[in-house]
Amino acid sequence: MTDDVAVLGVGLHPWGKWGRGFVEYGAVAARAALADAGLDWRQVGSIVGADTVRGGYPGYVAGATFAKALGWQGARVTSVYAACASGAQAIGAARAQILSGLADTVLVVGADAAPKGFFRPAGGSRPDDPDWLRFRVLGATNPTYFGLYARRRMALHGDTAVDFAQVKVKNSAMGALNPYARYRKRVTAEEVAGSPTVADPLRLLDICATSDGGAALVLSSTDFARRHGRAEAVRIRAVSTVTPRYPNTVLDLPDIATDSAVAVAPAAESFRASIARAAYEEAGVGPEDLSLAEVYDLSTALELQWYEDLGLCAEGEAAKLLREGATAPGGRIPVNASGGLASFGEAVPAQAIAQVCELTWQLRGSAGDRQIPGARVGIATNQGLFGHGSAVLAVR
Repeated sequence: MTDDVAVLGVGLHPWGKWGRGFVEYGAVAARAALADAGLDWRQVGSIVGADTVRGGYPGYVAGATFAKALGWQGARVTSVYAACASGAQAIGAARAQILSGLADTVLVVGADAAPKGFFRPAGGSRPDDPDWLRFRVLGATNPTYFGLYARRRMALHGDTAVDFAQVKVKNSAMGALNPYARYRKRVTAEEVAGSPTVADPLRLLDICATSDGGAALVLSSTDFARRHGRAEAVRIRAVSTVTPRYPNTVLDLPDIATDSAVAVAPAAESFRASIARAAYEEAGVGPEDLSLAEVYDLSTALELQWYEDLGLCAEGEAAKLLREGATAPGGRIPVNASGGLASFGEAVPAQAIAQVCELTWQLRGSAGDRQIPGARVGIATNQGLFGHGSAVLAVR
């Protein structure tokens, strides 16, 4: 298809708490991706950096920061920020440059050095900033609203703490097989239940950590891939970065109110469901075609929500899908074969890129002990605050 771009190379810096700067993590991932692609940095026509707000000015201009770290060579540069969707928007920008003919090859890089504990709002007093307000007025830290989402699923669909724990059990088993994961220990349901309560009903092991890490991709036109002997490279067929529709009648923090639906009927689907639908429509596939999915499991309950938003099952049936083993390796549609955020922790600008690295390894058939047999189509999805959709669909 003419709208495909090839994934020539992928690279990660292991996740953890390393005590170093984000630039080092991103440069390591970038060099690994270039080596995987068989390209020299000087052959790259453009670099797109996913920004971090925790690295000072260099974090706000991540594209140029990584270009300098790799060595100035005149490449076109772009920097993007979209909270947790930053990596997907960086991929989308790179894809647009390739399809428009501005560059044959683009390096996409994201990295973060995260704080200890949970993320905090930027400093200062900003009463017109919903993110600042949800911390200062509601006291709604990230784990707080993860807990609210979990309570909503329990109230609407009958999910239980046992179901949430089983998500962690599944993901930790896969993370134990991933050399880039921060947490490489299998966890039992009893260990989840015995961990401290953080935001009822969620316990410590239900919630993802904050981590350091880096991820990178080398993307190219399909013509370039063929000329360089990579005609069978994994291809990105769709990138969805949609926004919500008015009125949005489901509370979704950091916004602390919903829109009125008095004059306009609500959309037929939720915002997160629209992210996946846009990717499916662009790629010409459906959820029934997927071999695997990588989803943003900020909490165990949120992974279950993604099952429904991706169309893997009907609304309210996510826990049933999990209990049947459909989302585990060997099941109908494995989810988070990488181990997910449960095993990595959250390195905001890197994570969506890392998801595509996992899809690429799986679709290449090179994921080792994590390999999903016969993987041909995969989707990676998450959501950035303030209405940033994020989904990338890849095929082999």
